[in-house]
Amino acid sequence: MAFVKDMLRMWAHSWKRFISIAMITLLGVAVLTGIYAGCRDAFRSTDRFFDAQGLHDVQVLSTAGLSNGDIAALRKVNGVAKVQAERSQEVTFDLDGRKSATMQEIGTNGIDQPYLQEGRMPKKAGEIAVTRKFIRDSGKRIGSRLTVTPESASSDTSDTNDTNGADGTNETNGTDEAPSFPTKLTIVGVVLDPQNLSNPDGYSAMTSFRSTATTDYTFFAPSDGVTGTLYTSATLLVKGTAAESTFDESYENTVKQVTDRIDGTVKTDRQKARRQELLDAGNKKIADARAEADKKFADAQSQIDANRQQFNQQVDQIVSMQAGAAAAGAATNGANAGAAAAAGATTPQLDETTRETMRETIIAASPELTQAKQQLDQAQSQLNEQKASTEQTLKTKENELKTSIPQVRWYVQDRQSLGGFSALKSDLDSIQSLGNAFPIVFLLVAVMMSLTAMARMVEEDRSLIGTYVGLGYGRLAVASRYLLFALLACLIGGGLGLIAGFLGIPAFLLVVLQGMYVMPGLRLEYDWLYGSLGIALFVVGVLAATIYACVQEMRMTPAALMRPKAPRAGSRILLERIRPVWNRIGFLGKVTARNIFRFKSRLIMTVGGVAGCTALIVCGLAINDTVADLGIKQYRDIYQYDLMVVSDDSDASAMRTKVASDGRVTSSLDVRIESGDLAISGGGDGDSGKAGSSGSESIQLVAVPEKHLSDLGEMVTLQPVSSGMLGTSGVGKTGSLKLDDDGVIVAQSAASALGVKAGSKVRLTNGDGVRATAKVSAVNRNLIGSDVYVSETYYAKLFDSKDAKNTKNSKSSEDSEALTWNAMLAKLSGSDTSQTDYAESLEEDSSVMKAVSCAHMADSFKFDLMGAVVALIVALAGGLALVVLFTLANTNVSERVREMATLKVLGFFDREVHHYVNREMMILTVMGVILGLPLGRLVGGMLTMALNMPSLYFEVEVKPLSYVIAAVATMAFALLVQLFVNPVLDRIDPISSLKSVE
Repeated sequence: MAFVKDMLRMWAHSWKRFISIAMITLLGVAVLTGIYAGCRDAFRSTDRFFDAQGLHDVQVLSTAGLSNGDIAALRKVNGVAKVQAERSQEVTFDLDGRKSATMQEIGTNGIDQPYLQEGRMPKKAGEIAVTRKFIRDSGKRIGSRLTVTPESASSDTSDTNDTNGADGTNETNGTDEAPSFPTKLTIVGVVLDPQNLSNPDGYSAMTSFRSTATTDYTFFAPSDGVTGTLYTSATLLVKGTAAESTFDESYENTVKQVTDRIDGTVKTDRQKARRQELLDAGNKKIADARAEADKKFADAQSQIDANRQQFNQQVDQIVSMQAGAAAAGAATNGANAGAAAAAGATTPQLDETTRETMRETIIAASPELTQAKQQLDQAQSQLNEQKASTEQTLKTKENELKTSIPQVRWYVQDRQSLGGFSALKSDLDSIQSLGNAFPIVFLLVAVMMSLTAMARMVEEDRSLIGTYVGLGYGRLAVASRYLLFALLACLIGGGLGLIAGFLGIPAFLLVVLQGMYVMPGLRLEYDWLYGSLGIALFVVGVLAATIYACVQEMRMTPAALMRPKAPRAGSRILLERIRPVWNRIGFLGKVTARNIFRFKSRLIMTVGGVAGCTALIVCGLAINDTVADLGIKQYRDIYQYDLMVVSDDSDASAMRTKVASDGRVTSSLDVRIESGDLAISGGGDGDSGKAGSSGSESIQLVAVPEKHLSDLGEMVTLQPVSSGMLGTSGVGKTGSLKLDDDGVIVAQSAASALGVKAGSKVRLTNGDGVRATAKVSAVNRNLIGSDVYVSETYYAKLFDSKDAKNTKNSKSSEDSEALTWNAMLAKLSGSDTSQTDYAESLEEDSSVMKAVSCAHMADSFKFDLMGAVVALIVALAGGLALVVLFTLANTNVSERVREMATLKVLGFFDREVHHYVNREMMILTVMGVILGLPLGRLVGGMLTMALNMPSLYFEVEVKPLSYVIAAVATMAFALLVQLFVNPVLDRIDPISSLKSVE
């Protein structure tokens, strides 16, 4: 009992150490669990939402649309739980200029169901539900009416090559029809598209850019009123995925098994079957056209023959009459009356030659007959020409049918292909990577501080430990006094850290996340396993340090423990050998220098602890500086143009005329911009070991006219980059990079995320969904957005000749359709404000789809999520620095109580004692700061390398002001700690402190 009382008394006396260990554990556990818990809560709530709305696991698209046979084949695939055939149509409408939208049929099989936020779901034909983004942009509300116009080539099925028959129709086949939706619409509800959770008022809405291949909005309509038997896509749910988290690797593996099965046999068979359907439909149309033409020609020939027969009869009558008259006249002149009478009673018989001669003479003598014969001959000639022309046309169609219908291509995609899903996953993964890195530093500092504190605590009780051991107490029992002390401090601090980690920090992060994404049903959850392991990690670390301190002392005999520890022997230091400096240092300065280097463990702990805290602050500020300069670097340094204007293909000429007529442009470059996709080619040589080197990246494909390839460098700064270490990259000379016809230039942001480098093979998808394998000629410095630059010739080689490889007879490059330059990069005159106003005015023009001012983008670019995380990290690092300095300062004082008492006996005033002690701490703090500043830059580079976000590359930069802030903050914490330590120095009693230990 006395042992327990003495232990409790010892604990109460060491309350400062208790608080220090508890605070360090609190901060460490909070950092370890807080960022993880915030991301985990977001992951779980999003996964529940996806399951509730039936977000598809797999989506199948086809360049020729999907038929009922395709849907039936997908239902038979092993592992598929549900298949939903979907119809959609692209439409346009007027909303401060021409806007586009996708009319999406609400599926009846429970897949990809929109989440109702306001109003009700549409049920009847003509009713639609819209997204909040449309409500915000249009100013409309529930009950408003809207009229849309279907685009002529809006659906995916429209670009399946037609089989134009003789009648000139343009249908895919004789039975399937493209989807068609009502055009007079009424808004009845506001919904959230499960495929895109972006907050329309958040960061993504401000910085995103819609190119020509992407519609501005999505309208959801019921099946009622939708016609057409051809489907634009098929969405699938995979068996067993509902029980797994969509963000886990196990989910991806389960889905991949199904996609591999589809890619294996179903895809190949149905592509061939679908193309054969198109060929059969084309042949049937040609056969029907030939039969119909033959019938028409036969009817026309019959009519001509009847008319000619009638004409011949009339001529023959005239011939007969003239022949009879001639015979009667001859008889009257040279025969008797009986002979004349006989001749008049019968028609004379004429041979065919004479009769034909008479016909021609009669026809020539009669203008009416001549005209009638010419009309008959002309009609026959025209009919013969039509028959020959039609037959030639049909034969040409038969010959061209196989080449006019390309190979049907299926695209099997999973959730990673959804831009909203991949962006959310990438954001959370990147933030979680920070949460996985920072606790390591906190744990190391906690172990160092615990070792320092507990070693001093055990050393202070040397004589007591020796007494207990001498009285027969076991070493384990004696060590339990300190182990339980450290354990209790860890448990209390860890418990408070769990509260902060699973409630405080997640609540803060989720507020920021909800500003970027809409996540219905978001709630805070506690993870017992992770929380327990978080505390256990720090308990093990602190207890290991405590055990080490106890073992170091208790390995001696009780007699040695009960004697006072011999003071550390003095030694010459390096500074003493530098005589010019040493001779000019005062006495107290020399004592301070010797004390600093005499206690090497204290030197290492103090400098290491302060350096770690300073490094964390610098690291946080480095991330903040890096993010803060992204907009300026991208839109003022990399992009040299001031304005990007994009139009629809049909309005490209009008757009260029409009911009030219305004007189604001000093120089410009016409380009083609499409939204596409970039992925590592199956046979590529990308660095697959690099994090994030799998998957795909949404890109902006920029095609440049062949005659103006050299002008690209005037609009965009072309600098080749190569991957460096610790967040750095080697940047080549400006202007040393040229676009040519041998490959594409990939933006650094996309290349970093996928592990692409110069010489890699990548899979490019253009705005029409056509895929091709391209060579990367260079990687260009780019921080925001994922631009891929390609020359006009290489673009045609990639996307025009690809079909040629899949067909025996393809059209020549001369017959391929020329690119439409639907965008313009321009330099403007005037101030930044006038350029921004001009871009806004252009967007009101009907021929302009999008106008982007680089000046506006540079000023308005923000990254709220990263800024919030950085603020959190800096705050926690500052708290850790304060606790570390407080722990070290109190340990320093407790180690040197007799020394301080001696100084007081020698006549030192309190202020002089303060200066004597604090000077050493300040010097050690300065040493730690000097070491921590470059260490922070190093850690910052390592962390930014782990941040793989869509369309963003973090080019690490630390401003001089950030170094100053980190140093000043650390020194300020050191001065603050002095305010707590000075009263302790004042309370040292020289008499009791200098009593003999014996």
